[in-house]
Amino acid sequence: MTIPRDVPSESQMSNAGQAQPERTPLFTIGSVSIYGDLALAPMAGYSDLPMRTLCAEMGSAIHYTACVLDDPVIHNSPKTAKLVERGPDESPFAIQLLGNDPARLLKACQLLNERRAPDFYDLNLGCPSRRVVRRDRGSALLLKPERVAAIMDHLVGHLDMPVTAKIRLGWDDDTHNAVEIARLLQDHGAAAIAVHGRTRAQGYSGDADWDAIARVREAIDVPLLANGDVRVVDDIDRIKAVTGCEAVLIGRGAIGNPWIFSRVDVQDVSYAERHRVIERHLTDMVAYYGERIGLILFRKHVIRYTRRVTEAALLRQRLWGCRSADAMRQVIEDWPHKSNA
Repeated sequence: MTIPRDVPSESQMSNAGQAQPERTPLFTIGSVSIYGDLALAPMAGYSDLPMRTLCAEMGSAIHYTACVLDDPVIHNSPKTAKLVERGPDESPFAIQLLGNDPARLLKACQLLNERRAPDFYDLNLGCPSRRVVRRDRGSALLLKPERVAAIMDHLVGHLDMPVTAKIRLGWDDDTHNAVEIARLLQDHGAAAIAVHGRTRAQGYSGDADWDAIARVREAIDVPLLANGDVRVVDDIDRIKAVTGCEAVLIGRGAIGNPWIFSRVDVQDVSYAERHRVIERHLTDMVAYYGERIGLILFRKHVIRYTRRVTEAALLRQRLWGCRSADAMRQVIEDWPHKSNA
């Protein structure tokens, strides 16, 4: 189902010079031109077509899907097919894959080429989930450099499009091997690398180590994308200055805050603009998933959209109790405290 398009907001138009693609690409990933320095990171449960579309209109330069397992792709899972559905205007479009077997990952890519035709593939070597790592996937592969090399070598050798990878700093504080893994990936054909500035042991706690990302930047020649702790506009320039990276992936900092891709801080967004975007995002979710599922999935977004709104806790409670999209729209429209806290 096609997601309805909306007219640009005032904030988008006022930031058009930053949010719109340049005529000359800032850098390339293999043969793929990249026209901006910010992109929505691949996030499980969030980076679906409605969110990617909204963030792209605000300035996100790459359309990454959430990570998908190779086995469901091979077995043509309807749920996975939904996760990798490409919108009509999504370019460049990247599918992030999770797996540990070179042959099965390649088979998944070949099937996806027939169904979705991405511009490039991204290999997930950073997911810290216990369920993922106990099966030697995601960040568990950081402990197996030979397997990483075999996977990248096999994919690059058989695909006619770029292959990239997203990694972490290492498994834990005693195994910081991001530089080694990044060099290995480059040597085996990776067209770009993204680094989340935490170890697997950290999960999403503690602070991202931007200096460690900078050491990876110094060690490789292919484009490097920095990720971790970008929550406000000032963080964008700071992480780029510290790391020297070509671009920045924004994950959790973009949930409920797509304006960050227009370099606008959420506290500077009026309630009227929040209302417009909330309603737009809700409409897209319902159009894409159907009302029941779309409303359920949107609740986690609306909680983040309503941060720093006066009496936000009460607003969230009322929104959480809504049983229809129209009811949720009405609560937002009628909220008497239409100002930021």
